Amino acid sequence: MTAGLLFVSASAAGAVGYGLCGSGHQLVDSAPIGSLGTAYLTWNAKAGTNCVVVVRKEPGAAVSMNAMIGRDDGVQDVDSGYYTSYAGPVFVNGRGSCIDWGGVIQNQEVNRWNSHCG
Repeated sequence: MTAGLLFVSASAAGAVGYGLCGSGHQLVDSAPIGSLGTAYLTWNAKAGTNCVVVVRKEPGAAVSMNAMIGRDDGVQDVDSGYYTSYAGPVFVNGRGSCIDWGGVIQNQEVNRWNSHCG
């Protein structure tokens, strides 16, 4: 193990580093969507926003995908459609709320409820 090095997968780099959620967003959590990809949750402390992007492991022909984020008071944002590589970004103001987030790729799904409260 080498101190000072951080290895980030191409998908994580795509969700954060390539600006899908915008500048200022930092990766705070991720969840695998079966074997098909990953849902990434980011946070922008200055803006107070959370963002979710769902990224396919193997981009290709368009498939059914969904990215979802919501607050415990019912406010939510969803991006659903047929995509070749990613769904989202979707956003909510996360200050003072718990976050529900997740995604779908084809028939595989992940959801995280009441997480990252703050």
